[in-house]
Amino acid sequence: MPTQVSCANVCVHRYRSLIGAHTAALLMIMSYCMIPVLGSMAGLSRDSHRDPPLVCLCSMERRWDSWLLQDQFEIIEKHTQWGLDLVDKYVKFVKERTEIEQNYAKQLRNLTKKYSPKRGNKEDQECRFTHYQSFLDILTEMNDYAGQREVISENMMMNICVELTKYLQEIKQERKMYLAEGRKAQQFLDSSFKQLDSSKKRFEREWREAEKAAQYAEKTDQDINATKADVEKAKLQAHGRMHAAEECKNDYASQLQKYNKDQNQYYFSELPDIFNKLQKMDERRVQKLADGYNTFAETEKRVMPIIGKCLDGIAKAASSINERNDSLILIEMHKSGFERPGDLDFEDYSQGINRASSDSSLGTPKGPLERSVGKNRNKLWPFSKKSKPTITEDFAHLPPEQRRKKLQQKIDELGKELQKEVDQSEALNKMKDVYEKNPQMGDPNSLAPQINQTSQNMDRLRGDLQKYESWLAEAGGRGEVSRYSSFSYNNNGSHEKYSPDGAHSDGSNPEHPQGIYAEFDDDFEDEDSAPPIGQCTAMYSFAGASEGTISMAEGEIFNMVEEDKGDGWTRVRRANGDEGYIPTSYVKIHRN
Repeated sequence: MPTQVSCANVCVHRYRSLIGAHTAALLMIMSYCMIPVLGSMAGLSRDSHRDPPLVCLCSMERRWDSWLLQDQFEIIEKHTQWGLDLVDKYVKFVKERTEIEQNYAKQLRNLTKKYSPKRGNKEDQECRFTHYQSFLDILTEMNDYAGQREVISENMMMNICVELTKYLQEIKQERKMYLAEGRKAQQFLDSSFKQLDSSKKRFEREWREAEKAAQYAEKTDQDINATKADVEKAKLQAHGRMHAAEECKNDYASQLQKYNKDQNQYYFSELPDIFNKLQKMDERRVQKLADGYNTFAETEKRVMPIIGKCLDGIAKAASSINERNDSLILIEMHKSGFERPGDLDFEDYSQGINRASSDSSLGTPKGPLERSVGKNRNKLWPFSKKSKPTITEDFAHLPPEQRRKKLQQKIDELGKELQKEVDQSEALNKMKDVYEKNPQMGDPNSLAPQINQTSQNMDRLRGDLQKYESWLAEAGGRGEVSRYSSFSYNNNGSHEKYSPDGAHSDGSNPEHPQGIYAEFDDDFEDEDSAPPIGQCTAMYSFAGASEGTISMAEGEIFNMVEEDKGDGWTRVRRANGDEGYIPTSYVKIHRN
């Protein structure tokens, strides 16, 4: 027993700073008074020479439920609260990150919208240039890039902020419940200790009174002046006090046993269980926070391939630029078709006659009209100064080549409108036939106003087509002669359609309309035997998809049959006899 008591004293002094002063005092009492109880709880006999259970503190597992933290309840409470605050801080951090991503994406979208073209003829023309089309592709890729930043923001908000906020509310309730259990157990142990302390003080008080009563009884018994009654009374009083002291002693021992049991229950069962729960809760919190950190990185990693494709699209747009092709497009768009101006005549007012110019016969005077025409022709040269022309319906204010393009464009638009009216007329006539065969479905006469209106629209469009076609013929255009003017109507109001090669669609034989590129065919028939006036070498490839044109490969050599008349086309002939028109700007000409 002395060995056990000394070991107990060592442990009490060693862990006094950890377990608290009042618990150390109780352990001191237990070491002297309750060694059998502790020995039986630890599986030790009274005669055992092994150290008491308290010595095992040095080898206990370092968990929250160990004696290393058994008096650090407030520290654990503060630590778990700090952990919850850290989760809340991380949620706020991610929210601000998502706001930055949203603002960044919004600014990118506004930027692309600001520089995106507004629909119009000017923008349509600019889109033909490869470097401008590449710029539009870059704007599209940047818009997609902004969309990926929005995806990052949305995924972070849903997978991190929302999830952690929900988990934070749950773990707060769980922590609150565990801490309440710990405080309740602590309060119960404190209450038991108060009862023990009260019984101890009562035992101490009664024991002192019993000692005083015993001393008084002994003194009275030795006093020769005291009567027998006084001696009996003093002994009876001392005996009563001793009996009361024994009862207080038994009550104190009972309270001590009860407190020791409650304390063991608290420190070895209730508190470890609560600490284990808090530890598992905190470890789950740490793991959840780690998952949030990982999601923060994975969210952006998932969109990196798409962002990479956007950047690859920008690089592809840059590599698709063809500066030579852009130059040819500019030439094709704005070539005027004017011939180069000839030399000016010398007007010798002293002689009253004009000298012949370099491109006219010598000595042939020019009249006022010819001089006027020559001056006007020179004024049409693009570098000469001229006033802003008046816009006319036949586009006569434009240079020849631009006028032909505008007229052809107008003819195409009118042709599309005419085709719509034709389709509508077909539908109305079919509906009328159905109504005539099935009167219960509708009145055929109710369609007459619509049929008449459609017929008027078609007549108006045909007139406009003929008008613009005549202007195109005056401008010397070699484009398509109307493909839409081949619609005619028979006596019953139904229309008949001609195919582009002049064949009648319903098998009848009306007059064949003029085919596409009829001018080319006429020229070829009249000039099959025209001798070549030079040669030309193709600098670029040309598909020759339109009728009357001829395809060519880069480096191919042709015989030039007819030179460019100002419309940008040159008539050539191959060695095998194939003839057609090619763009003048695509070849290098060698005259004989």
